[in-house]
Amino acid sequence: MRILIAEDDRTSLSILSAILKKLGHDPVAVEEGNSAWDIMQKIDAPQIAILDWEMPGLDGPALCQKLRNQDRKDPLYLILLTSRKDTQDIVQGLEAGADDYMIKPYHHAELQARVNAGCRMIEIQNKMMEQEKLQGVLEMAGALCHELNQPLQVVLGLSEIILMDINAGDPNFKNLKNIKDQIDRIGKVTQKIMTITRYQSKPYLKSKIVDIDRASAG
Repeated sequence: MRILIAEDDRTSLSILSAILKKLGHDPVAVEEGNSAWDIMQKIDAPQIAILDWEMPGLDGPALCQKLRNQDRKDPLYLILLTSRKDTQDIVQGLEAGADDYMIKPYHHAELQARVNAGCRMIEIQNKMMEQEKLQGVLEMAGALCHELNQPLQVVLGLSEIILMDINAGDPNFKNLKNIKDQIDRIGKVTQKIMTITRYQSKPYLKSKIVDIDRASAG
């Protein structure tokens, strides 16, 4: 998993990055809060961030609060890293929006455990979001297919009747046959939509659309 590390001490930053790489993660390292903020504004921003409390620009709590005030689509797990041990400081950090709090110096096993907890939380939240997206897709699919099926059936029936009355050599026969084939194609798409069982998307221009073939049971 991609994990942002914002730490102004280069030695600590290098150690954190090395540990996370060894654990199989993809660390994104910066040395001050404003750079961390910029990275978190990107489309592919990490969903887990380890933020040092005291650093140039935005400090850890200020960055947590600013991120929490955003209307973000993807879940986010924030870990504050500091040498402060007072209960008041811990409360301040958590109230600023941190999910967890790690006191320096820390053991590598503790870092691994806290990062693993964050990964589990993100995974759970991502699955919940996928379920919500799927529910929205299914509701849209049902309404769309309900509205389309009746007129499609009427147009398909009329095209078949007209084709029966037209000789295959008629110039309009080919055009009417093409119309019927395209109506059949639309009908097959609506059938796929009605069998959607999971949320799958694919890139489309600068956004994403539902991948009907992968999302449907068929």
